[in-house]
Amino acid sequence: MIGLQTVYFLIGAMFLAFAVLSITDRTNPKRFGNAIFWGLIALSLIGGTWLGDFANGLIVLAVAGIATFGWLGRGAAEVGEEQRVSFGDRYGDRLFLPILIVLLTAVIGTLLFLYVPPLAALGLFAANRETLVLLCVGVLLALATLYVWLKPPVLAPLQEGRRLMDAVGWAAVLPLMLAAFGVVLKDAGVGDLIGDSVGGIIPSGMIFPAVAAFGLGMALFTILTGNAFAAFPIMASAIAVPLLLVEHGGDPAVVGAIGMLAGFCGTLMTPMAANFNLVPASLLELKDRNAVIKAQIGTAVPMLAINILFIWIFAFPWHTN
Repeated sequence: MIGLQTVYFLIGAMFLAFAVLSITDRTNPKRFGNAIFWGLIALSLIGGTWLGDFANGLIVLAVAGIATFGWLGRGAAEVGEEQRVSFGDRYGDRLFLPILIVLLTAVIGTLLFLYVPPLAALGLFAANRETLVLLCVGVLLALATLYVWLKPPVLAPLQEGRRLMDAVGWAAVLPLMLAAFGVVLKDAGVGDLIGDSVGGIIPSGMIFPAVAAFGLGMALFTILTGNAFAAFPIMASAIAVPLLLVEHGGDPAVVGAIGMLAGFCGTLMTPMAANFNLVPASLLELKDRNAVIKAQIGTAVPMLAINILFIWIFAFPWHTN
């Protein structure tokens, strides 16, 4: 049965290749820092299950230290701009074929294994892991297609992948760490602490202040953690469940769905959401790394206010009518 550990092995092998290739990149003055950085991530992915929590924690601290002290660098691009333009002109929109293969494999494959009984009965994939595994299968199929179609050098995909990851740098793994951070905060009882504090401030029986606290809390914790999925369990245990659902009888579907949208408003306003806000700035080589955030704040703030209003109106229609 193929499960998460197989996916971790595959992704870990990719990062291990990045580490090895980083050592050979003499155009990068900080190549050894890159090699150690990607190598530690590979070690955690491949052997994390056996290393244990303490060793994985040390790896996280080491990775954070390398990024903090600026030991990551970038080498020169192997493919020049003129060659890229020429390549694009030659193949045009057909270059989108590999990504379509990845997406179609994940979507169609998941539907088949979920809703076609003979395939589901095979037990080929671990439960609830079909999409993730098939996403990796799609990547492998796309690579095979590229080798047959474009006949690149054997190491070209890994070299270009490493170049892209070096351009993004530490921001590439920040979402993973922040998601884990959210789980740690929840298990540490932060949600209960916030709930007790908010419950002592909000007057009993008043719905809108509780809704506002939930929406603002979702946005603020998303700004801090960079991930609305990390903020949600904290704010749900602190405010949504005890106040909005249990005390006031709100519609859980509305509270959950629009509450997540409130959190996503925080995503638009934080550098901690590196995959949304810092990575595009790096890839586009913008001079201001926060340019994306500055362009989004004017949309995020009024959208947050509207989401809070919508929770109040649609989750508690008997109160607002």
